Amino acid sequence: MALTRRQRARLVRLVTIVVPLAVGAVLIALADWAAIQRAFFQPDIAADLFPDIVTTGVRNTLIYTFFAFVGGLAIGLLMALMRLSSIPPYRWFATAYIELFRGVPAIVTLLAVGFAIPIALDWRVPGDYGPASVALAIVAGAYLAETIRAGIQGVPKGQVEAARSLGMSSTRTMVTIVIPQAFRLMIPPLTNELVLLVKDSSLVYVLGSTADTIELNKFGRDAVAREFNGTPITVVALLYLAITLPLTRVAAWLETRGGGGR
Repeated sequence: MALTRRQRARLVRLVTIVVPLAVGAVLIALADWAAIQRAFFQPDIAADLFPDIVTTGVRNTLIYTFFAFVGGLAIGLLMALMRLSSIPPYRWFATAYIELFRGVPAIVTLLAVGFAIPIALDWRVPGDYGPASVALAIVAGAYLAETIRAGIQGVPKGQVEAARSLGMSSTRTMVTIVIPQAFRLMIPPLTNELVLLVKDSSLVYVLGSTADTIELNKFGRDAVAREFNGTPITVVALLYLAITLPLTRVAAWLETRGGGGR
């Protein structure tokens, strides 16, 4: 007997629920939990990581993220305004910048800022955190520029027209009317970009680091090599989650509260 459309939909839904549950149950039953515990969940190894993993690894990850986000926000705002400019060379430059650094992997930008530029120009970005923070800010600026541009264009044109009718100049209208409203629209995507920067900070290890500037990912890699055990990676993953999950929840709450950012 042929199934009706509703019955077929119910059958498909049942299969999509039952099959993953069955596969998961089989994997759980066949897993060697004792070996997994020895490899990834050794309490004594985890305890030895503290408090250094927090006071050094987490602290430096947050420092890199902060500098990169602030720098990226400044670059992104400038590029967004240039992208919206009526002057063609400004638009061309901003478009080239955005497409370049959105298309090139972040690790390539890190290597360029950290090694290629110092070798070619005999000049290095100053500061212990400088090269990595600048490289991450350059990449973040390209993504934030598109977010900011979309936010600016999302402000109702009537707001601009009303400001201009009151005698405001284009610059004053943009600074006092458009940009403040645009940032209110952009809070959720900006929060998501902050989360991505937290994770991108794990690439800083390619530039090398000292005991004072080591970030969370490199701290975990060194601990794995030292202990010859996967427990440090488990701890690192949990600490990344402790940083990013609150941010993603805040972004989701803001998006829901603001109706998709509006």
